[in-house]
Amino acid sequence: MKGQANMGDTVVGVYYRPPDQEEEVDEAFYRQLEVASQSQALVLMGDFNHPDICWKSNTAKHAQSRRFLQSIDDNFLTQVVEDPTRRGMLLDLVLPNKEGLVGDVKVGGSLGCNDHEMVEFRILHGRSRAVNRITTLDVRRANFGLFKALLGRIPWVRALEGKGAQESWSIFKHHFL
Repeated sequence: MKGQANMGDTVVGVYYRPPDQEEEVDEAFYRQLEVASQSQALVLMGDFNHPDICWKSNTAKHAQSRRFLQSIDDNFLTQVVEDPTRRGMLLDLVLPNKEGLVGDVKVGGSLGCNDHEMVEFRILHGRSRAVNRITTLDVRRANFGLFKALLGRIPWVRALEGKGAQESWSIFKHHFL
């Protein structure tokens, strides 16, 4: 990550991605992000320049933007900015790895002659201020027969042999989805 600070137990990263950045540089960033996202609490913010991403459906037209979405998903980050930050597009993002870690997100105003809107937010410390919105499913009522039948056909020991955690997760995700 280009810039990084530690705020108590929260790691804050700042990143700028030029619009014409090469894929190999993106991949180097994703490797750094994988390491940083293992922090207890991470907030990544910056200008990522992926104007084709639709955050409501979590889709994108271009391969580099789809790869960015995959990395965000793989590292359990959530995009919390809702309003456009530049000419009707959402380019400036705030990505925490824990729900309730970031609050009071506001977009508006600019700093100097910048054509991007400012994004203001709070990093919430302590569990007492974080809001838990996790809903628990009643799995006792679920029918897992189809799930078991589909995933039971895969020789998992052989499929995951010699693979690291990230690669194993990708393999499982591929079969599950």
